[in-house]
Amino acid sequence: MTEDRFERGKQALVDLNGEETAQRVLDSLEDISPKLADSLVSWGFGEIYTRPALVPRDRQLVTLGMLTALGGCEPQLEVHVNASLNAGLTPEEIVEALLQSAAYCGFPRALNATAVAKKVFGERGLLPVADR
Repeated sequence: MTEDRFERGKQALVDLNGEETAQRVLDSLEDISPKLADSLVSWGFGEIYTRPALVPRDRQLVTLGMLTALGGCEPQLEVHVNASLNAGLTPEEIVEALLQSAAYCGFPRALNATAVAKKVFGERGLLPVADR
């Protein structure tokens, strides 16, 4: 069961982020906390991300909101802005979600999240983002 969950989770991680990014996440924890990597993949992706009630695109939208609300999660937010694009969200939808977060999380967190999105969009050649 645990191996199956890990494999399911690793596939979900790869599907959202690509093989290179998924491996980079695992490698970053290998020499310090392989158990954390295992938990992230097995539980976070194998148990949660693979549940059928929400499609990956919608899960990513929720994740963006939560990471923005938490604050201090900019490295994870960068990964998830990329994953959100990979899951089918448009830059305009991501910007709109981050704008919405200002009303509930405050401007500092929304600004920090938007700066992360701008970095990702710039790296992917997606700037400027159209304002609706």
